[in-house]
Amino acid sequence: MDLGSGVPVIISAGVVVLLLLAALWFRGRRVLVRRLQTIAARLDDRAAPMDGKGGREAVLERLERSAERGQLRVDESTGDSARLSAAFNHLADGVVVVDQRGEIVLRNGIAEQLTGPGGDALTADAIWELLDRTLRGLEGERELRLFGPPRRVLHVRAVPLDDGTRPIGGVAFLRDVSEARRIENMRRDFVANVSHELKTPIGALGLLAETMAAEEDGEMLRRLAGRVLHESERLERTVEDLLDLSILEAQESPERELIAVDMLMADAAERMASTAEAAGIPIELTEPAGDILVACDRRQVTSALFNLLDNAVKYSEEGGKVEFTAQVEGFSVAISVRDHGIGIPHRDLERIFERFYRVDRTRSRATGGTGLGLAIVRHVAQAHGGEVSVESEENRGSTFTLKLPLAAASRTARRTRRSTPDG
Repeated sequence: MDLGSGVPVIISAGVVVLLLLAALWFRGRRVLVRRLQTIAARLDDRAAPMDGKGGREAVLERLERSAERGQLRVDESTGDSARLSAAFNHLADGVVVVDQRGEIVLRNGIAEQLTGPGGDALTADAIWELLDRTLRGLEGERELRLFGPPRRVLHVRAVPLDDGTRPIGGVAFLRDVSEARRIENMRRDFVANVSHELKTPIGALGLLAETMAAEEDGEMLRRLAGRVLHESERLERTVEDLLDLSILEAQESPERELIAVDMLMADAAERMASTAEAAGIPIELTEPAGDILVACDRRQVTSALFNLLDNAVKYSEEGGKVEFTAQVEGFSVAISVRDHGIGIPHRDLERIFERFYRVDRTRSRATGGTGLGLAIVRHVAQAHGGEVSVESEENRGSTFTLKLPLAAASRTARRTRRSTPDG
């Protein structure tokens, strides 16, 4: 057998195989490089396209840089998401977002309180009903009243969401409008009440004037003149109280001077003395011990205390008394007016400081009140950085307390007395 001719054939075949393997390796390498280039370009769309030159090392370097930039973008996106989530949870309104299947994808804290397991069931049902409508492409809104406590009024608005071609879910916005509704009701009541308060004495004056014009009996004329005087005084008090209240509401900060609390109490008691004596209701004044000073508008605070005393005398039963006291509580002085009269029903305690609000309208007409006294007291307290509160039981009386901050001089004196050891 001639082997000489076979060797070159084997060698040639081996060379061909090696060439084929090399070609496959280079082709695989080029494919790998192209795939790496594609991945790098997709990771970093800001970079210019590669011209195909350079080996794996160059592509791998670019891929590494692209991955780093991609990680930075992920970090930035995560930070933006965290900031948006924090801001979303600080919204004053509740927000619920659902997908096209009606499942919650986003809900802030306020909405979770209202629609979650611990929320009001009727409220949650109403919100989900509106959200179900959004999945059919329908908007809706509703006002819900929660009887609490506390009582609240919610306005709910739901709208569908789409991406321009198809529905992708819905969103509901929940807003607490309790304060807005309360102010709206107060404004409406105020207009109605002030119209009535002014119309009543004006109508009475007109009727009395007509009667007097046709009357010839001197005694009757004197009685009618007394009624005219009474109605005109009532009208004057209403207008004066309205003016005082409007000034208090418009005034940013009252002018202040240092006044001793016992002087303010004495002024108010003296102003009320004749009315209390005529009603047979004594005022027991107990002045605070020591020199207690407050920085205040003397006229305003005296007027507020007078209104509290006037209110106590009017609603006291015959033979009763009014206790007028003051005591220091921390860095405030609490001035209290206590009566032993008819008291105030619990349901009315929230509203007695509103303008023209009356617990017993029939009795208020008889006593001649304007319905503005307690509203004035509240505004005086707020203007001086204080507060007014009430405690009451029906048929056992009421205690109104006006609390005002002590002046700096009184605070210093109290600190000194506390730090000085007993001799």
